[in-house]
Amino acid sequence: MTKAKRKGLIGSFIIIIAILLIDQVLKVWVKTHMAIGEEIPLIGNWFKLLFVENDGMAFGWMSGGGIVKTLLSIFRIVAVIALFIIIFRITKKGTKFSVLVGLSLITAGALGNILDCVFYGKVFHYAGWLHGRVVDMFSVSFFPPIFNFADAAITVGVFYMILFQWKWLKSL
Repeated sequence: MTKAKRKGLIGSFIIIIAILLIDQVLKVWVKTHMAIGEEIPLIGNWFKLLFVENDGMAFGWMSGGGIVKTLLSIFRIVAVIALFIIIFRITKKGTKFSVLVGLSLITAGALGNILDCVFYGKVFHYAGWLHGRVVDMFSVSFFPPIFNFADAAITVGVFYMILFQWKWLKSL
């Protein structure tokens, strides 16, 4: 692997690790310092921390327990493994770093929510492996779903890829 390709891969991992750290620090802080349903205004009533948990995907979609939760957790794990494989393969091909940025945002966000699902139930003693609830905390007045940093990273990554990397997406 050339030096430029190695730098791209390292840059991608730095993005993933940074987003993952921010996401998990926020989630653990909220989980250990707030009660479910508690609000902390950040910018008036326009933007606030509001502690909720969900069993589903981004923004609480596809909520459910039991087998649905297990399948959703397994799907997330498989998706993140696939994203890591894609990042490795396209880096070897010399794909522009700007493409890696978008894929890294999506990967980091997905990985952040996987950690909640896989570990939080056991760590916080309320469920088994793969059955943890995702911690959400951001409430914006004009957007009803409550979301977390990982959800935001996924959303920004997807929109970034669609808006600015559409030529690369079309080449797939």
